[in-house]
Order: sequence, then C-alpha cells, then structure tokens
Amino acid sequence: MHVTRVPVRDDLKALEGYHSPQVQVNVRLNTNESPFPPPAEWSAAFAAEMAEVEWHRYPDRAATALRAGIAALHGVRSDQVFAANGSNEVLQTLLLTYAGPGRTVATFEPTYQLHGHIARLTGATVAEGERASDFTLDLAEVRRVLAEAEPTVTFLCSPNNPTGLVEPEANVREVLAMVPGLLLVDEAYGQFAEWSALGLVDDDVPMAVSRTFSKTWSMAGSRLGYLVGPSWLVAELDKVVLPYHLDVAKQIAGRLALRFVDQMEDRVNTIVTERERLAAAMAAMPVHVYPSGANFILFRPMAMVGRAVWQGLLDRSVLIRDCSGWPRLADCLRVTVGTPEENDLFLTALSEVLQ
Repeated sequence: MHVTRVPVRDDLKALEGYHSPQVQVNVRLNTNESPFPPPAEWSAAFAAEMAEVEWHRYPDRAATALRAGIAALHGVRSDQVFAANGSNEVLQTLLLTYAGPGRTVATFEPTYQLHGHIARLTGATVAEGERASDFTLDLAEVRRVLAEAEPTVTFLCSPNNPTGLVEPEANVREVLAMVPGLLLVDEAYGQFAEWSALGLVDDDVPMAVSRTFSKTWSMAGSRLGYLVGPSWLVAELDKVVLPYHLDVAKQIAGRLALRFVDQMEDRVNTIVTERERLAAAMAAMPVHVYPSGANFILFRPMAMVGRAVWQGLLDRSVLIRDCSGWPRLADCLRVTVGTPEENDLFLTALSEVLQ
C-alpha cells in the first residue's frame, strides 16, 4: 500500500525540536529542576483533595481559585493572572495571540531557546539581537533591533537561561520605554534573583511577566505556569487558549502549593547558598564561571573542549547540560544546583575530569 506523506509547512521543514537528554544517572543536574520535593504536608493535602475529585466533570475552565491564589501572592487582581500548562504554554498562547504570520518577535541571544522556537511555530519572523561578549544586554543593539524590526512581542529572560544573568531594573525599564509592542519578561527563575519585574506590571503598561511552578515550587512534574499582566492582555489570552486546558489535578496542586510559601522560600534560600558555594569551588578550577542569579551556573572549561568535559562527567554518572554546540555558547556547559550531596559529587567528578 502506497502511503502519501503530507508535507509540513515550508517554514517548518528546517525546524528542529527542543530536546533535553533524559538519561539514568546517579546525579541529574541538567534541567534546572528543584532538587527538593514539595513538603510532605502538601502531598497529604493533595492526596486528600484528589480523592474527592468528580472525574466525570470538567475542571473549572477559568481556574478561578488558582488565579485568585496567584493574584493574592503577588498583590494583583485575578483578572491580571493567566495560568496554563507550564510557562511554555503561557508563551505559546501569548505568541498565538500577538505574533503569527506577518508579525515579528524580538529576542536577544543567547537566551531561552523556546522564545524563538515557539514564535516560529506560529509563523512569525524572529529578529535576533546580539548580547555583548559577556552576555549582558547591549541597549544600543536593543534600540537598533526594535527600530528595524518593529516587533509586536519582545522577550527578555531574567534571570536569563542559559547564562544566569539577571537584567538590572534600569535595563528592563529602558527596554520597556523602547518597545513598539509588548514586552514579556520571562521570570521562570525569578524567585532566585534579587529583584522582579512584577512590580512594573500595570493595566496601563504593555508588559507581562511569566513564571512557573516547576523550579521554586518543586512541581516540575505538574507542568504549571502563569503570567501576570494587564487585564486586557489576559482577556485576549483567554479567548485563544483551548477550553478546559488546565486539568483538575494541576489546579489543586497549584492552589495547595500557595499555602506553603515559607517552605518554598526556605528551599530557595538553600539553593542560593549552595549556588554560591558551588560557584566559589568552581572558580578555583580551570573553568570560567559566569555570574548567576538563577538555580544553575554556566561555565566554560579553559583548557578542554566542552563536549569532552560533559562526556567525562557522564562517564562518572553525573549529567549536566551540554550547551557547547549552541550558537554563541562554544564549549559552554550548564549545571543545575542540586542538593549539597549532589553538588559535592559534581565537584569531585569535575575536578577529576579537568585533571
């Protein structure tokens, strides 16, 4: 039987998917997950509520209680909150609404790969600006890209993934004053940084901030993220997102997590302390360590090929992220901050590989 393969869209033929290796190892520090599980009290409360779920009924389409909890956490109104299946669906919905064919999205590289990837999936053109050699934002380059491309959506990632750099508030304010369309500040790692752009959100400002429950809330397995932005923007996103997109389990998980803010902040403080210990120990080795305000550290070996270092660590059952083949990141590697025990195993393995 002859099978005709229907061709994909021309603009997707050369597109590669987003991949992160999932390998069975003793120490897994490659995807920036929290090394700590949620509190036992959260697990018990989640199990109790799940036992009462009416599985034959659709979930609350508006995720009313979850949005109200997120709004209370950040001191905004519920109509300024949009929740979705991970922050990637937040970004996808935003780009389906405000990007697409005939429109342009601006990114400043290197940055989170899915900003440009999802934009291209919608049919939008992506204008890539260049960061400085130390990965800081070049405001003159931002001004040039925005003037030439006139994007409807501009992305900033702070702390930036994969570099870890936090955008200074002055930079974000200056970019916000320049954008011809929307500014989306991706704060997937925002709780690890010393400041947040959430304080700039207002109904009169064309800016939104996206966040996730995956990192600081220790809920990567639930795939839950959200956006805080102007109410008029949230209203448009609600028109585009699929109905009943947030299942009842996610809504319960997220709502209950918000009861444990103190425990979340304790985990963040522990990770930040470990990040600084890790960075100091790595600085004594033959690697260049980039400053980080996230739960990971980007580094570049000085005398070895990055891929060889990555493989040497994997041979010792330590998995980190190989960024060495990414544009602008030759020989760079990224390690997630783990538990103290995991971090010690990583440091020992790295020292052996670099000898």
